[in-house]
Amino acid sequence: MTRTPALPTTDGVTVVVMSRDRREDLLATLPRHEAPVVLVDNGSADGTVDAVRAALPEVTVVPLAGNAGARARTIGVGVAGTEFVAFADDDSWWAPGNLARAAAVMRAHPRLAVLNARVLVGPEERLDPLCAELATSPLGTPAHLPGPRLLGFIGCAAMVRTEAFLAVGGFDPVVRFPGEEERLSLDLAAAGWDIAYVDSVTVHHHPSTRRHDPAARRTAVWRSKVLTAVMRLPLRDLAGTVAAALRAGAPERRGLWRAVPDLPAAVRRRRRLPGLVLADRRLLAG
Repeated sequence: MTRTPALPTTDGVTVVVMSRDRREDLLATLPRHEAPVVLVDNGSADGTVDAVRAALPEVTVVPLAGNAGARARTIGVGVAGTEFVAFADDDSWWAPGNLARAAAVMRAHPRLAVLNARVLVGPEERLDPLCAELATSPLGTPAHLPGPRLLGFIGCAAMVRTEAFLAVGGFDPVVRFPGEEERLSLDLAAAGWDIAYVDSVTVHHHPSTRRHDPAARRTAVWRSKVLTAVMRLPLRDLAGTVAAALRAGAPERRGLWRAVPDLPAAVRRRRRLPGLVLADRRLLAG
C-alpha cells in the first residue's frame, strides 16, 4: 500500500509581531495568521494592548513600557519558545498554507537560518521590487539551499530558526529599527548559517496609512548602516560608509549624526567579520 506523504503543518511555528500605535491594522491582520501569535507592543498610546486582548484573547500580548525597536522581536522569540518563528508586521501576514510550507522547507535544509519569502504588496498584489533583486542574488543558489543565497532579508517576510537567531543575539539594542536585519545577517553568515530567498512562499503586505515620511525613513536607515559598520566592518569599509552618508544628501547626513549618541555602545560590541563574509558583502555592494 502506498503511504500518503504527511502534509506540512504549523507545529513548532509561532508568528511574532512587533507594533506601536497601529491598533486598527493589528485588529485586521492578526486573525489572518495560521499559527499561535505573540504580539510585542512597543509602548503604544492608542489602546492597542487592551483592544487586542479584548478582541483576540488567543493572542499572547507582551506590553513594553517604551519603544524597544526591533529588539521587541527578540523578546517575542524568547516568549514563543518554538523551533521556528515567522515575523510579520502589523500590516502584513503570511498567505494561507505558507507558514506550514516555510517550516517544511526549513526542516529540509538544516543549515538554513532565515527563509525570506516572496512579498506581494497591496490589494493589487504587485511583487515587492526588492524581491526581484533577491531572486537574482549574485551569491547564487548552492545545491544545499532551496533558493538564492542572501546576506540580508526583509524583516516582515522572514521565518527564522530560533536556535540560530538566538545564538547570534537576535536583533540588538543598538541598531533598533529600521535596517536591523543587516547586523543579524552578517553574524549568521559568520557563524556558518545560511539565508535564502524562497519564491514559493508568500507574504502579503498592505502598507499601513500610518507611516513615516520617506526622508525620515532614509535618516533612520542610514543611522543603522553607520552603527552596523562600526560594530562589524573593517575601518576602510566603515570610512566608506561614512563618506557615502556625507555625499548622499541631507537625510543621510542626519542619519550619520543621529548615530553619534550610540557610538560608545556600538564600539563595545565591535567584532570584525571573517574575510569570506566581507568578500560576499563587497560582491553584493558591486
